[in-house]
Amino acid sequence: MKKILLSFFALLLIAGCGGAQNREEAVDKELRRDIAQMLMVGFRGTTLDDDNHIVRDIRDYGIGGVILFEYDVPSKSRPRNISSREQLRQLCGELQGLSEETLLIGIDQEGGRVTRLKQEYGFPYFASPQKMAEGGEDSVEYYARLTAETLEGLGINVDFAPCVDVNVNPDCPIIGKLGRSFSSDAEVVRDHAMTWVFELQERGVAACLKHFPGHGSSSSDTHLGVADVSDSWQESELFPYSNLIDWGGVKMIMTTHVFNARFDSVWPATLSHATLTGLLRDSLHFNGVIITDDMAMGAMTQRYGYEEMIFKAIEAGADMLCLSNNGAEYDADIVPRTVDLIYSMVKDGRLSRKRIRESAERVRFLKGGMKADN
Repeated sequence: MKKILLSFFALLLIAGCGGAQNREEAVDKELRRDIAQMLMVGFRGTTLDDDNHIVRDIRDYGIGGVILFEYDVPSKSRPRNISSREQLRQLCGELQGLSEETLLIGIDQEGGRVTRLKQEYGFPYFASPQKMAEGGEDSVEYYARLTAETLEGLGINVDFAPCVDVNVNPDCPIIGKLGRSFSSDAEVVRDHAMTWVFELQERGVAACLKHFPGHGSSSSDTHLGVADVSDSWQESELFPYSNLIDWGGVKMIMTTHVFNARFDSVWPATLSHATLTGLLRDSLHFNGVIITDDMAMGAMTQRYGYEEMIFKAIEAGADMLCLSNNGAEYDADIVPRTVDLIYSMVKDGRLSRKRIRESAERVRFLKGGMKADN
């Protein structure tokens, strides 16, 4: 009898150990899926096949979103993801079909110089924000509605627009000179941005305000290197954000890589806890998704190692990391590399499991408010 009892307890112990191992594996799998939800990833290809890494990244890792481009910077060639309206519609449908959860499919479609849907691919003309605003509110509403209808018809559910940078410096090489600002008047910027947010989100396309906390006063381009706005930045640059957040329609905000010592004397906005959590979350009470500007831009890669900037962005309060894969180099394994990296940060205590879960839940909440057919 004693031998029988000992054997019985041994089996219970083995079963308990096996159950604990299974639970641990399930927790680890859930953590990795939550990490993947924080990634917005760029890829090459106008069509999909099983050899395309983005198929693996969506199907096996469960990334939160993809970002589309018409031009491939590393190879200096076209097309990257866009060659025609019908091709793009089919691509978006295939991408969405790979995902167990709603996939965020994003694009930079501001109009003017920042237009991925070009006329040469069969799309209509989209004026720049500056040109829209010169035509008055009716003009802004027309282009906002045209953009929303076009994106909805393609299956694109995130527009990294409107640009709410106030045109403080008309000679800013990346904002003012490109006509990306609606106005030098912060109230006009707020009004036109509200029209854009409304028109996009009426059609199930999430609008994303950018570039927080303001890029319009800079004299240099963060694509190329550091932009310090400590002396040129004005309080009015926060006005569109604070007003639109109070209005309640804003679901997503993109950071900028500018350095602004008024908020943080060490880190640029994307990597600054004082800016993203202290200012945007705590002071302005924004509860939506914070996404970084492209982490492949010169302002990031020239000063920080990949591990450092990924850690600092998440620690600062970013919910999604924009990994365009469209900078100096292309990395087909950027998703497994980044998921493993963030996973190790949680395991060694640098980032908390709670911090990852908060961001994943914000991303999923955004998706939950989208139309079913998107």
